[in-house]
Amino acid sequence: MFPRDKVLTCVECGTEFTFTSADQEFYSSRGFQEPKRCPRCRQLRRGSRPGAAEREMHAVVCSSCGVETHVPFLPRQDRPVYCDACFAKVRPQGSSFA
Repeated sequence: MFPRDKVLTCVECGTEFTFTSADQEFYSSRGFQEPKRCPRCRQLRRGSRPGAAEREMHAVVCSSCGVETHVPFLPRQDRPVYCDACFAKVRPQGSSFA
């Protein structure tokens, strides 16, 4: 078990970010090295790879709190759509969505 969170510095933007003990455990279980980039820079890097398609985002209103948000799928009328904060509250524990 990893004892505590680490604060790392992104090699791209120089921003400090937290490498949580849970993330450390996940990386270790997969044989990955410590991340060198913050989550934002990792996401930007993934999107800039050749062949990476831009995701079409759809504007929606959260079914729980009413805030306007964007989702990467076309919502269906018979299913609720949530903002990130509300989705984190309603999603089943142990779900692999992130």
